[in-house]
Amino acid sequence: MADKMWAGRFSKELDKRVNDFNSSVSFDARMYAQDIRGSIAHATMLGDTGIIDREESLKIVEGLNGILNDIDAGKLEIDPNAEDIHMFVEQVLTERLGDTGKRLHTARSRNDQVALDIRMYLKDEIMNIVPMIKELTETLCKIAEDNLDTVMPGYTHLQRAQPITFAHHLMAYANMLVRDLGRLSDTYQRMNFMPLGSGALAATTYPIDRRQVSAMLGFDDITQNSLDGVSDRDFCIELCSALSILMMHLSRFSEEIVMWCSWEFKFIELDDAYSTGSSIMPQKKNPDITELIRGKTGRVYGDLNTLLVMMKGIPLAYNKDMQEDKEAIFDAIDTVKLCISTFIPMLATMKVNCENMRAAAARGFINATDCADYLVKRGLPFRDAYKITGTLVARCIEKGTTLEELPIEEYKSLCEAFEGDVYDAIKLETCVNMRKAEGGPAPGSVKAQIAYIRGAMEVNIRP
Repeated sequence: MADKMWAGRFSKELDKRVNDFNSSVSFDARMYAQDIRGSIAHATMLGDTGIIDREESLKIVEGLNGILNDIDAGKLEIDPNAEDIHMFVEQVLTERLGDTGKRLHTARSRNDQVALDIRMYLKDEIMNIVPMIKELTETLCKIAEDNLDTVMPGYTHLQRAQPITFAHHLMAYANMLVRDLGRLSDTYQRMNFMPLGSGALAATTYPIDRRQVSAMLGFDDITQNSLDGVSDRDFCIELCSALSILMMHLSRFSEEIVMWCSWEFKFIELDDAYSTGSSIMPQKKNPDITELIRGKTGRVYGDLNTLLVMMKGIPLAYNKDMQEDKEAIFDAIDTVKLCISTFIPMLATMKVNCENMRAAAARGFINATDCADYLVKRGLPFRDAYKITGTLVARCIEKGTTLEELPIEEYKSLCEAFEGDVYDAIKLETCVNMRKAEGGPAPGSVKAQIAYIRGAMEVNIRP
């Protein structure tokens, strides 16, 4: 077992079980590129400020670039017995450069180094997730454009309520996704403060230039308190919270897809490539992707709870508990990316059964509100119109018919204000097309919503 960087204080070698328990390289190895980028900026600053000799600074930078290239090319494997990725990189650098490599860690602690690496890594991952959400949102926009006139029932309490279009329904989820983009943008902005230079907790006596490092690494500013700089994990929690809300949206959508695929609805049919069968029932076609997304939503919620509970009782400043931040936030990121990457093609290839949606909308008296509005437009108070229409619905149920099929005599027996044009007023297409208010289901309104969503997606998190 290689000597620990902190071995000078100890007279006994670390027990292997403790070493394995303490080690984080198995999961923090994924941050190797960010760790090396941070070290390159740090070493450059050390040379520019004269804290170390400029020639040694240049050798360290060259050595770090060599390590990065070797890892990328598969020429250098990360040692699974290393304590963490930070120690691994420094050990390899020291092996290659000797005493010069040992100067890299001047004026920094592993505490602020870890804080820097995780911020850099999460910033990069946000920038990976954002285009995935945009692609999913654009997929919804394209499907909506093809279904501006596809009438379907809108629901409250899972009961048929009022007629809308499939396009209108999809744009509700598009709006959720745009808010998810906004949350990720906000998280990125609050995350974009550079903690290196905080030291272990009390900064350093060396004349470092934190702002140089911050600018080199693309941060907006530096953290303003060294204690907070090394002990803050708000950005992990906030990102996991944003990802949890995103997963909640995907889960709600998944639940509807599960219902829509059932024989009871048959509103859509998923492509065979995104469905599975049964081991015993040959007729089955199961929407397993959406069911898994529902389940994985709970997993991301668990990651958020892990972070919240981990941090709730930690005194300032750094504590080893905080090593648990990485597995939780990494798992949340991996899960979200996996779910979105399968959700997009599943939606893009699904078949929309327009006739079944229209047939469902024709049942359930979802045009009853429009019938009441018809009377209101002829001078009746809404509550009176509401009661008359409710009585008409009751008669339809009793006679086994619908409002569209009920004779005009039945209408007039309850209110003389009814005329033959009531049938045009309660036609499903009329009910949808007349809802022209901004945000409503009329085709023109939904077109405006699609344009708004596409415009909102044009706003980038970073220039």
